[in-house]
Amino acid sequence: MTLVGPGVANAAPSATPPSAQTVEPAFGASLTSRMSLLFSDLVSNSLARAQTLFFPESAYVAMKTGRIAAPSSDYVHRLIGFFRLDVAAYHRYLTTRGPSTFLGVNVNPADALWIHPGWCENSIGYWHVPGVRLVYRHGGVVRSVAVASLISWRGVWYVVHLGPNPRTYPVGTIAAPALGRGVAGPAGGC
Repeated sequence: MTLVGPGVANAAPSATPPSAQTVEPAFGASLTSRMSLLFSDLVSNSLARAQTLFFPESAYVAMKTGRIAAPSSDYVHRLIGFFRLDVAAYHRYLTTRGPSTFLGVNVNPADALWIHPGWCENSIGYWHVPGVRLVYRHGGVVRSVAVASLISWRGVWYVVHLGPNPRTYPVGTIAAPALGRGVAGPAGGC
């Protein structure tokens, strides 16, 4: 499914009770808008703006408290650490040899999975979708790259892994670059 239509949307998590997590999130204009903003931030190397589209620390800590040691430290050092490296790597990749223009998103809604509380070291359930593809034109050629993992927190999709996860070394990595729209997914993951 390709969704096209860049726009502006940057919803923050609300104070809605965790039960709101069970509502399946939409894959329409809001996701396309958020991914358009992410693409713009990657092209301009705007880490500060890109981080507004990243899974909030307060939500991560709430999900991981009692499940992993030091969730706040894990968030800052591992998740944000890799995100920073990946933003720089995507920037270099998307801007080498000229500009890139966002065309839309390639996502397979059937790949969305409800992660139950207790799965994947989480105390709160959430919706997850892997391998959402950012489709763009570069030098007259349609190409795409993946966003490795998105989590819906209270109905809003957030990046939780831009590049592949897990990885052995702290190096910025582009997830699944391809000619054309690429293939969304594969299903699975946390």
